[in-house]
Amino acid sequence: MHHLLPSDISKSTDFGEARGHGDYDSDFSDEDNGEKSVQKTKSTKEDGLLTKPFQKAKQGSVVHRQFAAQEWDREEARKRRFHLISMDAYERHKKLVKDYILYYGGKMEDFRRSGANDKTDLDVIRENHRFLWNEDDEADMNWEKRLAKKYYDKLFKEYCIADLSRYKENKFGFRWRHEKEVISGKGQFSCGNKHCDEQEGLRSWEVNFGYVEHGEKRNALVKLSKYRHFNGDKCLVLLKL
Repeated sequence: MHHLLPSDISKSTDFGEARGHGDYDSDFSDEDNGEKSVQKTKSTKEDGLLTKPFQKAKQGSVVHRQFAAQEWDREEARKRRFHLISMDAYERHKKLVKDYILYYGGKMEDFRRSGANDKTDLDVIRENHRFLWNEDDEADMNWEKRLAKKYYDKLFKEYCIADLSRYKENKFGFRWRHEKEVISGKGQFSCGNKHCDEQEGLRSWEVNFGYVEHGEKRNALVKLSKYRHFNGDKCLVLLKL
């Protein structure tokens, strides 16, 4: 059994120096430092969760004037774009015209189109209509001719309707029948004269129909199915090719 000397006791009780921590140390200080580090880590994680992916970094100082002006212009452009998109085409057109007049000057009358040269579909058909279409007529087709040809294809070209209002000048007008006239029998079971509806005393014959169309003289052999005398005037009826 060994006995410790006072000098040995002093050496063995110097716990601070033996551990290499200086003069004094405490277990409570280590626990406090651990709690602070855990709280700091937790707050850092919470800040990361609350931060949005598209959120810009916080600026500690006032932004530059040029940057603020660019942001203002971008926001105003976004508002104007949304306002224009919410309008229909006509309202948007009127707003743009008003803005143009406001900035560049002028009058609303300057933007009103003239209708002097406007044409309806009927006007186009009348200008490009042909009594008979041949291969040469269909060689160079624009949209006006295509419209007239489409109307021509819808006509019934078995019998014609005659206009005898200028027969004393030896001038006659012929045209093809449309659907309503075919259903009613006009020009087939009644007189082919536009102003006559007689159904009796009809005879047939053929005639060479000469006409001028678009500055060109043409001929077509037209068969007049029947005719009769009516108050001393000839009524041409049931014209057929």
